Amino acid sequence: MLHDRRVTNELRSPDRPVVHTPAGPVRGTDDGRVRVFRGIRYAAPPTGARRWCAPVPPEPWTDPVDGSRFGAIAPQPPNPVINLGPQAVQDEDCLFLNVWSAAAVRPGDACPVMVWVHGGAYLLGSGSQPIYDAADLVADGDLVVVTINYRIGALGFLDLTSVAPDSGVDANPALQDVLLALRWVRDSIAAFGGDPGRVTLAGESAGGGLVTTLMTVPAAAGLFHRAIAQSSPATSVFDRHRARTVTEVFLDRAGLRADAGAGSGTNGGAADLLPALRSLPIGPLLRAATGTYDTIPTTSPGVLAFFPVVDGSLVPEHPLDAFLAGRQHPVPLLIGTNKDEASLFARMSAPIMPVAPDTIRGMFGRLAQERPDVTLPTEDRVLSAYTGVRAKGRGLAVARDIGFRMPAVWLAQAHASVAPTYLYRFDWATPLLRLLRIGATHATELPYLWGNLVAGPKDPTFKLGGLRTGRVLSARMQQRWRSFIAGDGPDAPGAPAWPAFDPRGRATMVIDREDVLVGDLDAELRAAWGPTVLAFR
Repeated sequence: MLHDRRVTNELRSPDRPVVHTPAGPVRGTDDGRVRVFRGIRYAAPPTGARRWCAPVPPEPWTDPVDGSRFGAIAPQPPNPVINLGPQAVQDEDCLFLNVWSAAAVRPGDACPVMVWVHGGAYLLGSGSQPIYDAADLVADGDLVVVTINYRIGALGFLDLTSVAPDSGVDANPALQDVLLALRWVRDSIAAFGGDPGRVTLAGESAGGGLVTTLMTVPAAAGLFHRAIAQSSPATSVFDRHRARTVTEVFLDRAGLRADAGAGSGTNGGAADLLPALRSLPIGPLLRAATGTYDTIPTTSPGVLAFFPVVDGSLVPEHPLDAFLAGRQHPVPLLIGTNKDEASLFARMSAPIMPVAPDTIRGMFGRLAQERPDVTLPTEDRVLSAYTGVRAKGRGLAVARDIGFRMPAVWLAQAHASVAPTYLYRFDWATPLLRLLRIGATHATELPYLWGNLVAGPKDPTFKLGGLRTGRVLSARMQQRWRSFIAGDGPDAPGAPAWPAFDPRGRATMVIDREDVLVGDLDAELRAAWGPTVLAFR
């Protein structure tokens, strides 16, 4: 088993610290600046009969586990945009996490904690990606960072309960993974110098979507005390009817009958379906997942293939409905998006977002058909907000705002009534990214938050300059995030104060070469999109 990376007592030394967790001891590394404990198992292998089931804690161990190497990451298709690291090993047994702190941090120091949930369209990524090396983020401050793996793609988000009821599988395995990781943090983080009473749940993209969803999940109550949602696709949470459609496409791609589990609610065909699915090798499973991922957005523009599901139990209602009704967890929230979110998706082969005019019209047409109870803005009204945008760029702008910006604004204005809320927009782009018309696209804020600005010698991001500005921006952004995680407002010395969002002033921090506080930054967008909160269900 992958967690049996035992080390002998001969390796005991000041640079190989040992921490005792409830499951067993782990030996990390200490370079005099940063302590790191990699590849800590927080769940038993979710394999075999445990595929598509909620995770359970691991079997305890007694000898120290070697925490100098990352654990396996979730199986996923290759993608040139996602750098998984040179030594990444993919395995279905992937539920590991990593803990980072300054070298001076010791048990009992009670430092604030950030638990990071990676992004990747619910299909890609891991907590051990080089971009999430937390050394720079923790070295100069009292902060403990935890990065986690969770099941992704079909293994984490396929809703088999819709076709195989009463079969023992669970809805939302990925959300269940994050919940178990948060329980591990609650029970174990004090041994690493963290404060289990000051935990911030943070994530970007799909990770941000899991954060905003978990803010409405009753089982998450008390497991985190603040939240950070960066570029969250907050409205991309769908009901079981849509989940069943995705499942049927997957089963067809996998060569299994989509109606095998249908029927009267007894096990019936599900008894045959589940063994076949659980014995399906990872290769064919990934191919079926990738085919589903490519197919769904073409038949249903604006809908992802994999997503959290409103299952009526773990996720009792659509998160947007919970936010609008004030039923979310009343924790302080830092939320925002990037100025040019959609430009990245326009360059990807898979149509994750609707950017062409015909697909955008199709999306609005389906919204009107599915939501006859709401008044939708007309196409002319929406486009009135983009009169200064080039014709070719309007689709990108509309996709950006329906997928990311407007959901962030809707959540901010809803959450501001129950807890302090801080809204931002990240605008900084290097000269090269501006020249390429990529701008501040999706995920470009991540290097600045983590302090990992240059991704190797072949990274062209700063080839035309901007590195000096980027380093200053990074230090300022890190300080803002650390201040928020510590329990204060997201402020930084020498930078504009960042007041909480309220429905009148609507203060928004624009993060750029110099940070600028803007009142009602999104007024024109709100006027064009209208008062109706839009989301597929």
